[in-house]
Amino acid sequence: MSVGSYHKQTSNTGLITLQANPQQIAQFEEFAALTPKAIAVAQRRAINKTLRWLRTHVARSVAQQERIAVAAVRQRLWAYPVGSNGQGRLWFGLDPISASRVGRPRQTRAGVSVAGRRYVGAFFKAVYGSQPDIWIRTASKHFKESDYPASDVSGGGGASSGWIAENGSRFPLAKAMISLEDVKPHFESWTNRAHQRLLEVMRQELKFELQKLLGKIGNG
Repeated sequence: MSVGSYHKQTSNTGLITLQANPQQIAQFEEFAALTPKAIAVAQRRAINKTLRWLRTHVARSVAQQERIAVAAVRQRLWAYPVGSNGQGRLWFGLDPISASRVGRPRQTRAGVSVAGRRYVGAFFKAVYGSQPDIWIRTASKHFKESDYPASDVSGGGGASSGWIAENGSRFPLAKAMISLEDVKPHFESWTNRAHQRLLEVMRQELKFELQKLLGKIGNG
């Protein structure tokens, strides 16, 4: 009985017979057993890579649309790697973001400017805690609720600091905030783009795993 591929020649013909030998058959059976595991590894790696890709592109897109620093958006994006359920997730916090976090605030006599925005009559100072924010007195003639969307308006009974104690009569204050409501319509587009990217990366990762397994067989 012939083992493996072989050829025969006569005076006027040539015949090549291809067949796997028992050792190769055993290796292919091992390959079949390893394939599901290789697919799972490729899928996990592809999802995690796509999550990182999605986080980068969402951050850039939101930063450009809302005219805020990319770093500020990234702080709102959390990528959760693939878990036991085979799913990876990207969490995006859509609560309003403090205007003081979207760029470098500049205090002027007229108010505060940051990332192309101007808050006339506002001041940049630490009121609550040690981190400064952009505030305006609601009694100011420059205060317009429409200019402070989703702002936190403080009351006289809030946490205090030295500045508040000295100027308690100037309450209440409104903190400059920036709404992220306008980014919600883009979620479907981001999801579709991410899914297409996932398919591309999945093909690359499956090819890589297949080459590794076939390499083991070829070296066997």
